[in-house]
Amino acid sequence: MIVLDTNALMMPVECNVRLFEELERIVDATEYVAPAAVRDELAKLADGAGAEATAASVGQDLLDRCTVRETAADYADDAVLELAQADEATHAVTNDNPLKRRLLDAGVPVISLRGRNKLGITQP
Repeated sequence: MIVLDTNALMMPVECNVRLFEELERIVDATEYVAPAAVRDELAKLADGAGAEATAASVGQDLLDRCTVRETAADYADDAVLELAQADEATHAVTNDNPLKRRLLDAGVPVISLRGRNKLGITQP
């Protein structure tokens, strides 16, 4: 199971990354999961205007390929960490440096942008 953060789902627009193709290239994922807090954050961002709203709207569409799970945490970063620490989680995807550090400190491998539009794994 791979846990996706808000900015991971916005990568196709913001970073020109073919997200699921890249994930399939580097890991053998059976399930993609996003916390409900990420879904809610994408909805809030998509209501705005400009490039960020467009990226969030695309992120909402990508949620169709994910299982959305409820968590005890309301804040998206905390929810990603909560799901990533679950037994079945293998990786988390984010470009958010503070969240990346928290995940690595918790022993969770992090997939993030490497180079222009490729993803790579950072081990804890």
